[in-house]
Amino acid sequence: MIDPEIRQEIMRRIHAAEAEHNVRVLYAIESGSRAWGFASPNSDYDVRFVYARHQDWYLSIDVENKRDVIEYPIVDEIDINGWDIRKALQLFRKSNPSLVEWLYSPIIYVDDGRFASTLRDWIADMYSVEQGIYHYRSMAKTNFRGYLQEDLVPLKKYFYVLRPLLSARWIEQHKTPAPIEFDRIKTLIAHDSSLLAAINDLLALKKQAQEKQLGPKIPEIRHFIERELTRQESVDVVSSNRNYDPEILNAFFREVVTAN
Repeated sequence: MIDPEIRQEIMRRIHAAEAEHNVRVLYAIESGSRAWGFASPNSDYDVRFVYARHQDWYLSIDVENKRDVIEYPIVDEIDINGWDIRKALQLFRKSNPSLVEWLYSPIIYVDDGRFASTLRDWIADMYSVEQGIYHYRSMAKTNFRGYLQEDLVPLKKYFYVLRPLLSARWIEQHKTPAPIEFDRIKTLIAHDSSLLAAINDLLALKKQAQEKQLGPKIPEIRHFIERELTRQESVDVVSSNRNYDPEILNAFFREVVTAN
């Protein structure tokens, strides 16, 4: 849950961005650890949004050279930035993992009732299973090698390995995007009561610890990570059959930018 005063301030900044840049925010959510369900008390608020400009902005010969993101520096632990709808739809076509996660965030600040729901309806036909698996495998491997090799390791980095590992396994088994909430994807290991207990203990500690707190290695979790990384490397990913007409994205883009 987001504190009501924090939510009010986030909404104020979203409206300020609309006014400053003359855009309409179509969809705004919380990303990162607060949406994943393992935030520390001092974790940032990672606010992400998709916006549309007036149609004349897109009807120009140099549209490819125009800036298609809005970014602000982090102030008072609020990190807020967004993507233009054209950029977002181009990335959706490629099953961009960040955008797909945004669509399933449990914490929503703005929803026009159209953008996100339409893309979620298209996921079954357009989502690339192999793209999702390769992304999360790579993320898990990179974070494991980069952060979990010392005797004392950042507690949060365990979850920056566990979450993508379990997300990759979810996609492998279900052929759909993985849930964003960690509590949902850890049901994949519910049969291993000892491992689940170790992860739950770490999760409870992480939620009380400061963002950069260190702790000793946890052998049971580490062994699982090593085994799962090895197992996933040996799994052949079958290409998904994405049968859709790319023109539907163009049509949707035109509908949105010509709306009031």
